[in-house]
Amino acid sequence: MTEIKIHEYTKEELKAIRKTRTKMPEQDAVARGKNFEEVALGYNIEDALREANRCMFCAKKLCVNGCPVEVPIPEFIKLVKEGDFLGGAKKIKEKNPLPAVCGRVCPQESQCESLCTLAKKNEPVAIGRLERFVADYERMHGGGSNGEVDKPKPTGFKVAVIGSGPAGLVVASDLAKLGHDVTMFEALHKAGGVLVYGIPEFRLPKAIVQSEVDGIKALGVDIKANSVIGKLHTIDELIEAGFDAVFIGSGAGLPMFMNIPGENLNGVYSANEFLTRTNLMKAYLFPEFDTPIKKGAHVAVVGGGNVAMDAARTALRLGAENVYLVYRRSMEELPARQEEVHHAIEEGIDFRLLTNPVEVIGEEGWVRGIKCIKMELGEPDESGRRRPVPIEGSEYTIEVDTVVIAIGTGSNPIIPDSTPGLDLNKWGYIVAGDNGQTSKPGVFAGGDIVTGAATVILAAGAGRKAANAIHEYLMSKVKN
Repeated sequence: MTEIKIHEYTKEELKAIRKTRTKMPEQDAVARGKNFEEVALGYNIEDALREANRCMFCAKKLCVNGCPVEVPIPEFIKLVKEGDFLGGAKKIKEKNPLPAVCGRVCPQESQCESLCTLAKKNEPVAIGRLERFVADYERMHGGGSNGEVDKPKPTGFKVAVIGSGPAGLVVASDLAKLGHDVTMFEALHKAGGVLVYGIPEFRLPKAIVQSEVDGIKALGVDIKANSVIGKLHTIDELIEAGFDAVFIGSGAGLPMFMNIPGENLNGVYSANEFLTRTNLMKAYLFPEFDTPIKKGAHVAVVGGGNVAMDAARTALRLGAENVYLVYRRSMEELPARQEEVHHAIEEGIDFRLLTNPVEVIGEEGWVRGIKCIKMELGEPDESGRRRPVPIEGSEYTIEVDTVVIAIGTGSNPIIPDSTPGLDLNKWGYIVAGDNGQTSKPGVFAGGDIVTGAATVILAAGAGRKAANAIHEYLMSKVKN
């Protein structure tokens, strides 16, 4: 193991380093555009120690208020500062069983880091990068044990968790630590949900997700893959089979389309299909893996969120000569993380902003172009953003052979349609209280299936609240 040398900073040195956060090492932009290896390379020990020393360890701990799972941020950073990296990982896992994941993909800039005291005049502490560092350090040096926990004796209660995305993983972890018998049902062949099928390898390696999943399995959670609840079993059948409570964390995986002419042409994908084929089914290694995908030479990705950035950057890595990011608002309104936008620009993605598709043009059943109209920003809409308004007579065509629609997702109807008595809102999402309780007794829900598509950490936070509520519900029952 590498010797850890602690540097004692003077007041002058601290004043200097607190101005700017420690830079994250990255792959060269040109090189990384041709491979699926992780873009951000992670801090080394010297980087982590420097960044930890930037923390002012404020008494009010405002950063914790910005964390949906209430990670004890100053406490874990203090352990990093002292060189106790394994202790830092253990401290995080008291609240978050997915630090290696969250350290990579959570939007810390709009959550914990946005409330950092340093952010008032300088750059905030790189909390996410430090979280990633200690999680990776533990995996390499401490076994990735998911924290040392003293599991209580079994309660005798059985809980079914539907979906192995971030909400389901947190629920399963928390309930297993409380002594409940947890079985997780995953529709696809690999656990991790959106973490494995929706986020590319270059942002979140599958081995990282698997390590976090293995830590949760080590707590005694039984994961059953290839199990589509609503088809294989219904919610009512699970309860009849002896499960005392059910948590639904199936996500929001139903693709949305624009309903414009030509969307049924060959070469048009939803972002869900495009990323799932590439990420989870390894279509990029065809024919070694027998999942084909059209590797377009000229690709248009429609949308401006993180999923659109992922799809565009994936298309580039599949060998596209030109990748166009078509978005109807301006750069200021892009909902994607600034880091992802920055990386996409560095890699050569062509941003066609204030542009909206009106038709996919085809020839002999295949995509040959995408007809767009230029937009200008009008008055704010209900979201508070300025509404994009078409400019009459500004239509033009981008010649492409592949189109990926990344404008959002909806609620998959399989579980709602097979579960009588489960209240839904007008968009088809499950109605649940703050603690995840649905209209069916003993059935809880959280994450994207309740809120619509959101972030990993918000889903994890919903899972934490639901786990607490499920535990209270079970312990209030008299076990016969």
